[in-house]
Amino acid sequence: MLHIVGRRADGYHELQTLFQFVDHGDSLQLRPRDDGRILLDGDLDGVSSEDNLIVRAARLLQAHTGTSQGASIALTKRLPMGGGLGGGSSDAATTLVGLNALWSLNLSEDHLAELGLRLGADVPVFVRGRAAWAEGIGERLTPVELDTPWFVVVHPGISVSTPAVFRAPELTRDTPPITMARAIEGGASSWRNDCEPTVRQLYPDVAQALDWLNARAPSMLTGTGACVFARLASRAQALHLQAELEQEHPAWHVFCARGLNRSPLLDDLHI
Repeated sequence: MLHIVGRRADGYHELQTLFQFVDHGDSLQLRPRDDGRILLDGDLDGVSSEDNLIVRAARLLQAHTGTSQGASIALTKRLPMGGGLGGGSSDAATTLVGLNALWSLNLSEDHLAELGLRLGADVPVFVRGRAAWAEGIGERLTPVELDTPWFVVVHPGISVSTPAVFRAPELTRDTPPITMARAIEGGASSWRNDCEPTVRQLYPDVAQALDWLNARAPSMLTGTGACVFARLASRAQALHLQAELEQEHPAWHVFCARGLNRSPLLDDLHI
C-alpha cells in the first residue's frame, strides 16, 4: 500500500507505506582492491558511472570512513529500470552493507541506514533488510511480519517519471493518516496505492496491464510504477498466470517471485 498524507514545504510528500521483499532481484559481486579505485562492471544504458547509485554508495562509504580500500563491483541486472521495484536503491544498499563487511569497517545498521538516506528515501529499508511499515518520506521504519504470497510482476515496457507523477495536480495528497495496526489488520483487500489513478491517466500502457491482471487476481501498482503486480496464493497459480501473460503479451517483461519478510542480502552475509 502507498498513501500520500501530505506535502512538505520542501516539496517532498509525506507517505505511509508497506515495504516487502521478493526473492528476485539484481546481483552484485564485490571484490576488494588495494588501490582505492571503485570499478563497476555492468554499466546501465543511459546512466553514467558517476551517476550510478552503486558507485555513489561506494564512494560515500569511502569518504565517510576515510578508508583507502577500493572495490571491483560486477552487476547482474534483472529488475527493469524505472519499474518502481527499488532496484537502484537495493543495489546501493547492498553496496553499503557488502563493502562495510568486505572492508571490515564495522559500521552499525543504524549508521549505514543514515548514510543510505543520503542516496535515496527508500535505501534505508534495503539496508535494514526487513519488511516494514514506513512513514515520513519513507525513511521512518517499523519492522512488520506480513503474509508471504506469490507475486506475478509485470513491466509493460515503458518508463514512468516519478517526478511527473508527484507534480501532477490531480494526485491525491490528503489521504487521512492511519495507524500501522489498522493498515495491517485491514489486509490486502483494503490496500491501495494513491499514485495509481494518476499513473493510469498518464500512462495507458500501465492501465492496460493493471486491467488485464485485475481481471484474473487482485493487483496493484508498485510505487509509481511502471511495474504492476498480482497476488497469488500458490506458486502453481503464479506460474500459470505468468505463462498466460507471456503468451498474450510477449512484449511485456514478466516474472514470478515469492514475498519475503527478510531480504536475501542478510542471509548472503550471514547477518
